Amino acid sequence: MIGLYRPGSSLLHRAPAGLLLGLLLAGTTTLVVARRPLAVAVAAGVVVVGYALAAVPPSVALAQLWPMRWFVVLLVPLQWWSGGWRQVVVVVGTMLVTVAAAALVTLTTRVSDMLDVCVRVLGPTRRLGVDPERVGLTLALTVRAVPVLADTFAQARDARRARGLERSPRALLVPLVLRTLRHADRLGEALAARGVDD
Repeated sequence: MIGLYRPGSSLLHRAPAGLLLGLLLAGTTTLVVARRPLAVAVAAGVVVVGYALAAVPPSVALAQLWPMRWFVVLLVPLQWWSGGWRQVVVVVGTMLVTVAAAALVTLTTRVSDMLDVCVRVLGPTRRLGVDPERVGLTLALTVRAVPVLADTFAQARDARRARGLERSPRALLVPLVLRTLRHADRLGEALAARGVDD
């Protein structure tokens, strides 16, 4: 879900990041507190309409939930056994709707805009000794690290395959760790050069 911003001119693309994040928080909280199948169904409908308004292709929308498939496969029988179909709809439905809604926000909102909102929200904590800009930088680095690590993993996996060592964990892990450490070193040097090394 992270780093998937798709440029566009839809109503959701033009909406302020603070509004979208606030709606996401309010909607998720409502689902968790309500714990009703009807609430899950309504929320799912709203999310589907949101994807349609944002002109997100169905394949892209479904790709947001695909990583959850094994978790759902394990969770459905457990929830069915503990509480029946209603429990399945409430627990699994809430999880899927929340993930889909969060993905919709990341698809229609720049990461930089979301981080700006976080810095503004944390502004009052400055009196408590919190540096909102530093927190924002930390969040930005964390968000950026996800696609970087995914790309590093893909490169290491492809290199292992090219050498014919697909069954060797060492052929994957050693280059992955070395490339990750190299990236961390470069990042540390860049931060130190900008005076953000303490």
